[in-house]
Amino acid sequence: MSRTAYTSYQEESTRKIAAIEQILQQQALMLKNQSLIDLFMHDGFRAQNFSTQWQDYTFDYSKNFITEKVMQHLIQFAHEKKLQQKIQAMFSGARINTTENRAVLHTALRRPLEKPLVVEGTDIMVAIAKAQSQCREWIIRLQSGYRGVTNKPIQDIVHIGIGGSDLGPKLVTQALKAHQRSALRLHFVANIDPEPAESLLNTLNPETTMVIVSSKSFSTRETLSNAAIAKQWLSNRLGTKASHHLMAITANAAKAQDFGILESHILLFWEWVGGRYSIWSNIGFPLALQIGFDQYQQFLRGAYEMDQHFINASWRHNLPVLMALIGHWYIQYWEASTLAVLPYAEGLSQLPNYLQQLDMESNGKHCQANGLPCDYKTGPVVWGQAGTHGQHAFYQLLHQGTHFIPCDIIGVVQTQAHNKQAHQELLANAIAQSQALMLGNTHENITRKQNIIEGNHPSNVLLLKKLTPHNLGALLALYEHKVFTQGVLWGVNSFDQPGVELGKVLANNVLQRLQGKSASDTIDPSTQFLVQCVRQSV
Repeated sequence: MSRTAYTSYQEESTRKIAAIEQILQQQALMLKNQSLIDLFMHDGFRAQNFSTQWQDYTFDYSKNFITEKVMQHLIQFAHEKKLQQKIQAMFSGARINTTENRAVLHTALRRPLEKPLVVEGTDIMVAIAKAQSQCREWIIRLQSGYRGVTNKPIQDIVHIGIGGSDLGPKLVTQALKAHQRSALRLHFVANIDPEPAESLLNTLNPETTMVIVSSKSFSTRETLSNAAIAKQWLSNRLGTKASHHLMAITANAAKAQDFGILESHILLFWEWVGGRYSIWSNIGFPLALQIGFDQYQQFLRGAYEMDQHFINASWRHNLPVLMALIGHWYIQYWEASTLAVLPYAEGLSQLPNYLQQLDMESNGKHCQANGLPCDYKTGPVVWGQAGTHGQHAFYQLLHQGTHFIPCDIIGVVQTQAHNKQAHQELLANAIAQSQALMLGNTHENITRKQNIIEGNHPSNVLLLKKLTPHNLGALLALYEHKVFTQGVLWGVNSFDQPGVELGKVLANNVLQRLQGKSASDTIDPSTQFLVQCVRQSV
């Protein structure tokens, strides 16, 4: 295509997008004068028309301010934003992370090993297979009664990491606790606050403990600080043989060895694995250790099958695309600034925290990938809590507050618990809250205005048949692709995070001052005041 033709093509696409956005704006204004109940009254099959099923998943989005016309134009908008081409580019290994000039290949980590993926002349599945083999070998060792240097079997695993190296392992091991096949006890340490690490280690025996340090760069300050505490704790009892009780999961083997970790105790992954997507790499080792490598493979398989659904399903029945379009609709046309994630399963209680990083670190951007400013809202503030805890905390605001807050309500239909009645009550609460958000309580016999609940609050309901390794893998991949899709719609690079680094740099400068050392940078009066307060109180 010539430059002139390409320019003309771009201008035509821009005109189409502007026309679609104008129609969507008009539709939003019209729907703001209707109620969700009106939409159901005008369509007797609305629940069926605005829901879709995939494997063990049912996604009901009928309680949203969505019509067929709105959906058609949202899908057309995604088409004009070249969503299909961007999906193909990501899965083919193109360097879509333009800021860092990297491919985005976390999806390859859950790809069947027998399916080659050649990226820039190299089949990366060969390296992935080798890394998984190392993981499997260590799983077998530890689950078979691996003995420490004093010939006592390892009983406790202390996992040290932060961000994606902590949130993912912590979520999945809690979610799949019922599938545990190992007697090993897992413990997680993340915050640089030394008290949690010291308190935990005081309850353990160094002779029967293995410490795993997970860090892609092996330079993350929080992780190295806690790792140093753990290493000293081991050395106090085991002396020079403490290294036999240390493992690392990293992309920087040299730094791990410099820290004192044996080469044979290092599990590798790669620089092209983003932290918030690293659960699919050897960062997922704690899960594999807990549930066994075969079940861990099912976790990867579920994510891979969601990948295939994302690639191949029509957008009208594509779970990640539907969730992304609905979220985009509310953020751009309804001025929604937050999303409440409400899992009605205790095993998924860490999911809101996990999705905070996934979504907000990916799409919390003010600048498009092409360098132009975003003159529209991008990623939402993601928050939430497991039900029914949240009902006794913040649901009052959801029902009677003045904020417009779309909700994702997630339920698990079947349970492995013995008390089926209690589980039915949990599910009843999940469904009832979606109903209450829509209906409210405006009966004529309510005399006090304070008791009126207006309703008309939108929600998605996502039901999983069971919380299995396969279904959990699919769930995490579903949200990954939703976030990616929204990044495409907003034109941002979802795979960099420059805003994360600034605070780290400034913290180093503040630390110098707290320690009484000179620093060359200038400092604002407020920060200087706080530094003085701390120094005077130490």
